[in-house]
Amino acid sequence: MNNLLYRTKGDKVIWTIVIFLSLVSLLSVYSATGSLAYRERGGHTEYYLLKQLSVLVMGLLIIYFAHRVNYTIYSRVAQVGFLISIPLLVYTLAFGSNINQASRWISLPIINLTFQTSDVAKLFIFMYVSRQLSRRQHIIQDFRKGFLPIVIPVGIICLLIMPANMSTALLLGASCMILFFIGRVPVKFLAGMVAAGAVGVVMLFLIAQLTGMEMRTKTWQKRIDSFLHDDHTETPYQVQQANIAIAGGGMMGKGPGNSTQRNFLPHAYSDYIYATIIEEYGLVGAFLILAAYMLLLLRSIRIYRRCPYAFGAFLAVGLSVTLVIQALTNMAVNVHLFPVTGVTLPLVSMGGSSVIFTSLAIGIILSVARNVEEMEGKQAEKERLERVMAARENEAVA
Repeated sequence: MNNLLYRTKGDKVIWTIVIFLSLVSLLSVYSATGSLAYRERGGHTEYYLLKQLSVLVMGLLIIYFAHRVNYTIYSRVAQVGFLISIPLLVYTLAFGSNINQASRWISLPIINLTFQTSDVAKLFIFMYVSRQLSRRQHIIQDFRKGFLPIVIPVGIICLLIMPANMSTALLLGASCMILFFIGRVPVKFLAGMVAAGAVGVVMLFLIAQLTGMEMRTKTWQKRIDSFLHDDHTETPYQVQQANIAIAGGGMMGKGPGNSTQRNFLPHAYSDYIYATIIEEYGLVGAFLILAAYMLLLLRSIRIYRRCPYAFGAFLAVGLSVTLVIQALTNMAVNVHLFPVTGVTLPLVSMGGSSVIFTSLAIGIILSVARNVEEMEGKQAEKERLERVMAARENEAVA
């Protein structure tokens, strides 16, 4: 155990955030799934708690082993991962498991594991973009040679994700734009990227209506209409129940395990787990969750500023940005600031593949942090030895 702790490096604050969010996940998932487990598992109310615990333990192991890998290796992995992501997304659209009219999942035989291919694609596209940005900094102002080779892969991935999961595609595009901005891409290129994205969304709606293709355009339109018009007679059921949960939480909440809306709120353990947290822990608990993600972003920005190499800097800040944007979107949906989406709360919502890929992203961030600390340690040791040698020379001269 001592050897394991000694080998655990990286930003200690980020490690603390991971442990904190994991504990919150266990408490919230157990509270939100107690009744469900009792009905579905014959009174075994701890079933989903134990399942989430096993997933989180696996996630912690992934973080540990990922952070022990030198982050420069991920630069080579990014190319292969990006090329693998494209056929995976195409296969998902054509043959993926259809849940709620959306083909987002594929199942692996033998081990019977179901995962969202968009999670795989998001991770690899950020690694790929970080690699390309670091290699093209000297020509990033050139639209044809610098910008197009980076933005085209992002566009391909977003277009393949969009038919089944528009919210994820839009969040991915927004996160990549922030990374482009940090990577000194000209603002006029980013404006063109926004325009192209808007045209792509409109074209998708038109194609679906003209061809009668089975896409989720009607669902998207209904959610946007209900959000914009705020007609309480047509407010989605999950939004109504989330509002009741939040109103019942008050400042300090009802206490752990005392939520009542968990029995009425759809997906209280995943998409709407933040509303459950507010009901049980109040605005204080809601603020602590928000602060944890903001602190994760700030610590990643600190790693970005300290990292002497562009790839590591872009990798750390890019992966943290996408995690925090996903978290903020989930919170905004829960408090009815955004239309309803299927975005989960990273490391908190119950899940399998989402926790695994989130853990891998955090492990990569910590890998960058570990290497930065080691380089700074070597530099500090070098400076100390130089001071010692200089002092000895001065003593010899005296």
